[in-house]
Amino acid sequence: MNMSKGRVYGVGVGPGDPELMTVKALRILREVDVIAVPGRKPEESAAYRIAVQMVPEITGKEIVAVSMPMVKDREVLRAGHRAAAEKIKKYLSEGRDTAFITLGDPSIYSTFTYLEPYLRAEGYDTEIISGVPSFCAAAARLHVPLAQWDEPLYILPAVHQAGQPLPGNGTSVFMKAAGSMHDLKDMLKKEHRIAAAVENCGLSGEKVYGCVDEIPDDAGYFTLVIAPPEERSMS
Repeated sequence: MNMSKGRVYGVGVGPGDPELMTVKALRILREVDVIAVPGRKPEESAAYRIAVQMVPEITGKEIVAVSMPMVKDREVLRAGHRAAAEKIKKYLSEGRDTAFITLGDPSIYSTFTYLEPYLRAEGYDTEIISGVPSFCAAAARLHVPLAQWDEPLYILPAVHQAGQPLPGNGTSVFMKAAGSMHDLKDMLKKEHRIAAAVENCGLSGEKVYGCVDEIPDDAGYFTLVIAPPEERSMS
């Protein structure tokens, strides 16, 4: 290992409530030299707004915006990921430890999972700092167990579920539901599944929807839907 190289941390800042950040995440953000933030404008990033409430001193660090394309073209995505990794690599090659902050946990639908392989292949040390996932916080807000006894748990990207049958023997969590909410609600109704949702869990403007009919079709990007097993009610 080349000790002159900086280390990059994928730091989960949790789902929204700053108090759900881990002690380790707080320590890492205080210790690193550079804070990398997904998006074009760091101050507009939800992850940054969460982190700065608990670690206000990060405003005095070098803040780097890491923007990546939000498209479905795989080649365009790969090119964007490589470019983002190169941007972070510049700081690591100077021996500067860098934290890439991400909502929830870095291992769940996180941008960092695309960057880490490039950086590891270049010989840089990486470390993932776990965070509270959004679906755990939403389940707590709804007082809904995600799994009981021998039930499985399914974490699903809602945008890819159109026309697909729902698993019936466990709880289904639908993430990234905005933009496909109408189709998701139709599917839940056709399969006679009860469900509830939380929008902006732990953030300003949080909204709780107790049943499918309450969920608006235009619910925001940070809306998560939980559908427990058919045999379990949400009362």
